[in-house]
Amino acid sequence: MSNVNQHISIPKNVSSNDDMSFDFLRKKGIEYIESLGSQFWTDYNTHDPGITILEVLCYAITDLGMRINLPIEDLLSNNSNPIDEQFFTASQILPVQAVTAFDYRKILIDINPQKIKNCWLQKATKKLFVNCKEGKISLKKEDFNDTLPTFIKETEIRGYYTILVDFDEEDPAKKKLLKNQIIEKFHENRNLCEDLLEVQEVDIHPIAVCALIEIDPEANEEFIHATITLELEKYLSPGIRYYSLAEMFEKGYTSDAIFEGPFLENGFIDTQELENSALKTEVRLSDIMQIIMNVKGVTVIKDISLNNCEAIEKEGSVWNICVPPNKKPSLCQKSTLNFSKGVLPVMVNKTKARQYLADLKEDLAYAQKKASQNKELKIPQGKITETDYYTSVTNNFPENYGIGEVGLSESASVERKAKAKQLKGYLLFFDQILASYFKHLSNIKELLSIHNELPNTYFTQKISDMTGFEEIVNQKYQSSSQKKLDEFLFSHLDDAVKRQNQIKDHLIARFAERFAEYAFLMKSLYGASSDEIVLQNKSDFLINYDTISGQRASGFNYFNQPVSNLWNTFNVTGLENRIAGLLGIKGDKNPATGKRGIQRKDISNLFVQLYDPSPGMAPDLFRWRIRNSTNKIILTATEDYESQSTAIKEMYLSILKIYETSEKEIVLAFETLFENRDNGIAFKDTVINTFEVIESDSHKYSFHIINPELVNDLDNPDRIIARQYKLHQTLEAVKTAMLDLLTFFKEEFSDEGIFLIEHILLVPNPNEAIDQKYYMPICVDDCSDDCCIPNPYSFKISVVLPGYTYRFADVDFRNFAENVIRQEIPSHILGKICWIGYRKDQIVPKDNDLLDFEKDFKNFLTDKTQDKQTALPKFINSLTKLNSIYPTGTLYNCTDEEENISGKIVLGRTNLGTI
Repeated sequence: MSNVNQHISIPKNVSSNDDMSFDFLRKKGIEYIESLGSQFWTDYNTHDPGITILEVLCYAITDLGMRINLPIEDLLSNNSNPIDEQFFTASQILPVQAVTAFDYRKILIDINPQKIKNCWLQKATKKLFVNCKEGKISLKKEDFNDTLPTFIKETEIRGYYTILVDFDEEDPAKKKLLKNQIIEKFHENRNLCEDLLEVQEVDIHPIAVCALIEIDPEANEEFIHATITLELEKYLSPGIRYYSLAEMFEKGYTSDAIFEGPFLENGFIDTQELENSALKTEVRLSDIMQIIMNVKGVTVIKDISLNNCEAIEKEGSVWNICVPPNKKPSLCQKSTLNFSKGVLPVMVNKTKARQYLADLKEDLAYAQKKASQNKELKIPQGKITETDYYTSVTNNFPENYGIGEVGLSESASVERKAKAKQLKGYLLFFDQILASYFKHLSNIKELLSIHNELPNTYFTQKISDMTGFEEIVNQKYQSSSQKKLDEFLFSHLDDAVKRQNQIKDHLIARFAERFAEYAFLMKSLYGASSDEIVLQNKSDFLINYDTISGQRASGFNYFNQPVSNLWNTFNVTGLENRIAGLLGIKGDKNPATGKRGIQRKDISNLFVQLYDPSPGMAPDLFRWRIRNSTNKIILTATEDYESQSTAIKEMYLSILKIYETSEKEIVLAFETLFENRDNGIAFKDTVINTFEVIESDSHKYSFHIINPELVNDLDNPDRIIARQYKLHQTLEAVKTAMLDLLTFFKEEFSDEGIFLIEHILLVPNPNEAIDQKYYMPICVDDCSDDCCIPNPYSFKISVVLPGYTYRFADVDFRNFAENVIRQEIPSHILGKICWIGYRKDQIVPKDNDLLDFEKDFKNFLTDKTQDKQTALPKFINSLTKLNSIYPTGTLYNCTDEEENISGKIVLGRTNLGTI
């Protein structure tokens, strides 16, 4: 039967059985009415006012359903927050820093595709000799000439590379410049525990191809000569072609495959083609014949020979030539291509042929340039829609109800008007619910954004277009701002921090990450205030996820760096940034990117200062104070302590109490104070959760931190635990100071940090390594097994963290942190974790491992970038003497059933840590 004559009809059943179907909603509504009130309500016909109300509400719900089902780009588009700024672009989130050999080849060719035809990475090693008798190592075997050979073992330091480059450049000066650019590019993208030994130009293995070729009578012999020459060059030493984004899609690649690896400046490289462009190990005559025959205009090869250039006269033609390793075959000057048309020989104008060859190469270069355009996947641009626009359901009722825009006539009775108002008041309940849903929908773009800064998660809006609205609601509702209205209706329901944490968990889960264990441990350390801290950690993690994920295995750039880019710098390994993100180690704001990141800096003197208030006088007493980023004292102890540990414990208690107070509590409390002042009510000392605002005799204001458990015990010396001694002239000023203090502790304060040391960077220059102090120590016992030769350099790192901070001194959090670090270290790298040191101003003990380590590490890096090693022995000494510190524990009393086991040591069951 012909498809043309088939009868097409509109289906009768168009119900979608969801919020888009009016009939479905009406049917469900009547079912609910029947189940709840069938004994009072039996008439469900259309003339019944109750059914009319149901139908109007169903219509409003279908409007909401329609807007919910708008394209996601429409829901996320608005003028204030463009959709382009809400998402990472494909080039930001999909690529990674160079990891594989193919990745490195791509980024090195990308430096200058016209001058760098190709390049290859080759593994390289350095020999390391081990003296198992004396427990020494050296890069020079002659250092152990006095030791019997039976005690000398040999191993290799792995992780090095040599780069072979095929240059399309003859000028030696320009080649040298390109080599320097390759070295710089490698170090900018250096992998963890890997390094570069040298960059070499590929040696040429010259071959000669001599051929007599018959071509079509109408063919251009100079053009065919240029084409054959170009194709033979591509066969012998293939260059790399760039593709545009559209061309990659045409080749069948998906977006994730296209953007896999590093993002290039000049377009996209097909990894399969790159893999096939390895250095040739042999050249076959059959391949060359096939290439020549594929050139348009060639009819037959009358004669052809292939041989090494220096052996043409001796050996004649061969079928294939073996190319030595790390060399590329290339046509030498003895190669000749002769042409004939029929039986007549054809003379080739070499100048013209060279010009054609240059034009062909220029065409290829032009095609390469086009590949660098339009490399980004476009984010769908939606239509800006007012998804929160809402009109009262009263405007949809028939006019005879008298509640719409027309209303009732002037002649209507008072009773009739009163009934209309009653119906409006009844419908206002539904109006407000629906208006709130529409408002929620409009804020989806903010709630699901990684940059969300909305203070609440429940939203509503006023009903503004109901006729006679001002006669139904009170003045408080009418005059409320949007913020006040949200608080008035939803503040008792909206646990904003908890709900935002759930949203962030959803976004993080999309990247296959999780913060569940971290959040649990933070709850045990910070109590109720942990939710807000964890929320900030999650936000920072998401905002930085492009670098946290894409650079997770990268090393830092030490090559030719100024000191400013080695210390107090964001130039750190990718693993440090990832560990810091997962452990909530607070980073600093990078002015270049506007994001937070971990810095390599002194962490022994971060914000906290311990000091003796009466130096030189017995007994030794201790106090603490905290300075902000401008070095101003913003919080200090209120008493002297007999031990440093007691002082530190009290300091952390003060910080915990500050975290327990929210900005909202302070703002609301001061609104009351301002209102009282305006009404002539005298100020009284006011407690705001853990803050207390007081007035001095000179009518100036200050505040201190109190223990809320002792808030009413005014005579208890432990009631006030910290104070900001600065006096403020007005209540507005003290409010600002309190909010600034809160912001400082939640966004800036941190006494934590992380250092990561790649052992391969500690390998000395053998020509300058005078004695053993330039080498890392080894354990003689490791020499007993022939299968395991000591090698302190290959794929080994040390992770150094301060062991004295509030979180890092907690055994449970430390165990969690060690598990995270070990899981994140690449599987081929062995990591040693050290929890070390004391603060700079901590008086006892005087031997401060952390302080010495920071100083020696900085000196070592300064020398390393200048290719010196004066500071190497001292840094190796600092690194090898590091000892993990552990918090003081108490032996658990097994006979005391009520004793809290937290912080206790159980013999045989408590692990202090592992190396």
